[in-house]
Amino acid sequence: MSFSGSMIQNAIYIAQQPPEWPVAFDDWERAAKETLDEGAFGYIAGGAGAEQTMRANADAFGRWRLRPRMLTGNAERDISVEVLGMRSPAPFFLAPVGVLSIAHEEGEVGAAKAAAASGIPFLLSSAATHSIEEVAATGAPRWFQLYWVNDREICESFVRRAEEHGYAAIVVTLDTLTLGWRPRDLRQAYLPFIRGEGCGQYFSDPVFLSKLEKTPEEDPLTAAAMMLATFPNLGLTWNDLDWLREQTSLPILVKGVLTADDAEIALQHGVDGVVVSNHGGRQVDGAVAALDALVEVRDALPEAVVLMDGGIRSAADVLKAIALGADAVLLGRPYAYALAVGGQRGVEELIQNLMAEIDLNLALAGGRTVRDLDRSWLSAIPAP
Repeated sequence: MSFSGSMIQNAIYIAQQPPEWPVAFDDWERAAKETLDEGAFGYIAGGAGAEQTMRANADAFGRWRLRPRMLTGNAERDISVEVLGMRSPAPFFLAPVGVLSIAHEEGEVGAAKAAAASGIPFLLSSAATHSIEEVAATGAPRWFQLYWVNDREICESFVRRAEEHGYAAIVVTLDTLTLGWRPRDLRQAYLPFIRGEGCGQYFSDPVFLSKLEKTPEEDPLTAAAMMLATFPNLGLTWNDLDWLREQTSLPILVKGVLTADDAEIALQHGVDGVVVSNHGGRQVDGAVAALDALVEVRDALPEAVVLMDGGIRSAADVLKAIALGADAVLLGRPYAYALAVGGQRGVEELIQNLMAEIDLNLALAGGRTVRDLDRSWLSAIPAP
């Protein structure tokens, strides 16, 4: 299916007035900062430690340059992708971002409705305020992201609920078995889970509820504390993936892979794909940039399903990641900011504008489909 970015662009110019919504990442971020209180904005925008990893993610894209090709006769283009049977009209999915209710009262439901309207797949977080069932009701194409807590019964229940409600894959996050040191949150003593936000999967789960003496409505603080007590799980090993593989027939992806060795081990344990990610710089300060890790992983696993997130801010970033080997990318902070600014409508605008920008960038670079991009479309910038 061809998508025309020119139509979106021309509509803005024909109106002859500044657009109602932001048209670039920096604009969305600025508007979100003006909308949110300091604690909520810091939680979404911040990273671990001195935020070196966040900066590394952005800097990595600057070390690659697109090599446009002229007169390719590409009047028609296709920016769609398909990953493990999940089709998307654009080469990005909406990443699993936790606690979206701190951005906007519509939370995950608002973002999922925007995904449903556009056809962009939505990854629901285990740390969501809205439940598996509520998000399923939006009709969005969807995967479920699992935080593997230290209670297998709860994990099994989450996976079973996701499978029963039409989630097409399970994405296991490996890099957040305990929280990283996040100064922005620590300065504000800001942890939304204490207030019951981001606990929707737990507070709606029959297994979790059976372990409480009182319901979350009767004793919200104890319920939140119980949820947090299940979180640290640093004893997890690769062998545990064998158990998870037995629990579901759905495709399983592992998120948080940053080395070729780990990607190879994951595939040996029966996973169907890997997501190269450093959690948006929120876990290990000073870690390798996600884009750099993507190059290593793709070189080691030329045929595997590989997605990537971390630092995606523009169409150029998306095209570079695809050319370096990602089957699709995950979009995180940009849509969280759009949700903060305009709820579902804001996310719809972000998706539409990013799709338009991707199509225009691909057109001007001489490409016909994003799936044809490879490293021949890029030049590496020599290190100083």
